[in-house]
Amino acid sequence: MKVRRKIIKIDEELCDGCGQCVPACAEGAIQIVEGKARLVSEKYCDGLGACLGECPKGAISIEEREAEAFDEEEVTAYPPSLLSHWPVKLRLVPPNAPYFKNSELVIAADCCPFACGSFHQDFLQGRAVVTGCPKFDDLQFYQQKLTEILRHSGIRKIIVAVMEVPCCSGWMSVAQKAVSDSGKEIPIEEEVIGVKGEVSRN
Repeated sequence: MKVRRKIIKIDEELCDGCGQCVPACAEGAIQIVEGKARLVSEKYCDGLGACLGECPKGAISIEEREAEAFDEEEVTAYPPSLLSHWPVKLRLVPPNAPYFKNSELVIAADCCPFACGSFHQDFLQGRAVVTGCPKFDDLQFYQQKLTEILRHSGIRKIIVAVMEVPCCSGWMSVAQKAVSDSGKEIPIEEEVIGVKGEVSRN
């Protein structure tokens, strides 16, 4: 049902896709889609504007218009996504994407989010993420792509999330080689996810 109420408005001309507004929205109403912040569901936006102060470009404002009523029950029934940007496949992300700037970067094997039920809460809050399969994908291409990202983005820390299975072992080497080739000093942590979802740090 549509009602006249306050709701956020995003100016895509001003938005640079940095993603800082995403974690500021506790209801999960905002996501980065194709490099821009988007209101993904009107009924998830409470119109209070907690995200306004997080936008460095002033691209978010509050307007009053006809919109779907805020649905608090649906928001609380489904935990909001903590994904701050799209795309996430390493093959697809632009190396100079603004959401990489001065962020912590999660490099995750494709299977990790399926095995770990708390993946969003444990790994994604306030971080950028890229994914790929170290068994079937081109690791040399990934290493070169990561090197390019690290050279220009000011990544502060890398978290490599892999499954406990042997085919995931290549990810850590890719990350270490990319850091070395980038000429940067970036700390790397490895988080290993078991097939039953448990997480351990190496």
